[in-house]
Amino acid sequence: MQSSIPSTTRGHYRPCAPILALWALGVLGSPMAAADRPDGAARPNFLIVLADDCTHNDLPLYGGRNARTPNIDALAREGVTFNRAYLGMSMCQPCRAELYTGQYPLRNGCAWNHSASRPGTRSLPQHLGTLGYRTGLAGKVHVLPKVSYPFEQVPGFDSSCTRNPTQTHQLDGIREFITRQPGQPFCLVVALVEPHVPWVMGDASQYPPQKVQLPPNIADTPKTRQDYASYLAEITYMDAQVGEILGVLRASRAEDDTLVLFSSEQGSQFPGNKWTNWDTGLHTALVARWPGRVPAGKRTDALVQYADVLPTLLELAGGNPAASELGLNGTSFASVLRGEAPSHRAWVYGAHNNIPEGPAYPVRTVTDGQWRYIRNLTPDELYIEKHLMGIQGGGALNNPYWPTWIATAWDNPDTYRLVKRYMQRPAEELYHTAADPYEMTNLAADPRHANVKARLSAELDRWLAEQGDPGIPQDTHEAHRAAQRGEHRYVPK
Repeated sequence: MQSSIPSTTRGHYRPCAPILALWALGVLGSPMAAADRPDGAARPNFLIVLADDCTHNDLPLYGGRNARTPNIDALAREGVTFNRAYLGMSMCQPCRAELYTGQYPLRNGCAWNHSASRPGTRSLPQHLGTLGYRTGLAGKVHVLPKVSYPFEQVPGFDSSCTRNPTQTHQLDGIREFITRQPGQPFCLVVALVEPHVPWVMGDASQYPPQKVQLPPNIADTPKTRQDYASYLAEITYMDAQVGEILGVLRASRAEDDTLVLFSSEQGSQFPGNKWTNWDTGLHTALVARWPGRVPAGKRTDALVQYADVLPTLLELAGGNPAASELGLNGTSFASVLRGEAPSHRAWVYGAHNNIPEGPAYPVRTVTDGQWRYIRNLTPDELYIEKHLMGIQGGGALNNPYWPTWIATAWDNPDTYRLVKRYMQRPAEELYHTAADPYEMTNLAADPRHANVKARLSAELDRWLAEQGDPGIPQDTHEAHRAAQRGEHRYVPK
């Protein structure tokens, strides 16, 4: 039963005591029932749960052979799993800005890590706020400027992804947010900080290093096995938090009226994942559950990108995501959620510049979900990522397993190939990702796939022109510092 309580466009309506009493007696149905749209359709609440730096195919849901994630698995059994969901940049701040704005990185302006979106950028709180939604965020924020991302800050989850150990989480804040104003729809983002480094949470004894099955893009050394086991423990710890969050939603009696989205964000901080344009960097987990509205236990091959999430929420909330004044790059995949359409977009796009994580290394990519084309704009340069490859004091972002790769590369051809793959890249790469999910075999020079490469290269050129992406001049320290000041140098058409 849907609530008959009206909602205002700004969220100031508070039901009076007699109405709350009727709710308590069950006369008006669930106190947390979503409001109705002007057209009479139900307006769902939205709960978005984000992991942090979790490679999608380290999850059992996507073929992972190690981690145990019973809560995420249960969520998938109750909803739809997207096999081909992507983000535009495999760095924390740009991908979150894309998710919240519905715009590609260059358009919203956050095209580097530790930067800021363009002045005047509008995001999820403004867009949903005009439709009467309360919007809150618990945990990691990592988007700027604050005026563009005016989430209500909901306490209870650690906002620092590098704290050692992570602060103990509390559920009271999200419980209060969910239940505060009955009859008014809400959107709550819970941005967890696991399994971001340092990998110190969870019980690593569940994952004996000698029994861990390493993916083919990770070198096999004892230190790597030890750290990978700790990373797996954090995945399980993160999964337990997902279960607790969903438990709060269930106890509030809002479950049936809430679209839940879980996403793993970008790849983990192992070489070849985060900070790259390979599939293990840009491919993300995405699970959607809305009882009775989203088919249960289904998987879809529909291509979607983070920029599509906000338009989807807007459509479900009764808005018009295609309105030109919104300036959104993404489009709604609500029809896919409802099981009405098997596909969504033809292409997804990605970019990387490595600033401020190391020397500039501009990369651009496009995929159709089957094939991936990558263009490295400065192939004569070495790729260096300072956190992963360097040691800086006792920093939490240091990864001491990397020196063990270097130490063993001299007499281990497999390790040498992985080190070379990471640091020295050709001008073009082409992968048949459907058959080679870790993208280990570059087919760019194979004449049998010349037509495929030409097709994807042309589409990448089209997208870069549309975005006004100048390539190398965009990916400089000077352009990054200008963006931090709100003086973005390159503006899409």
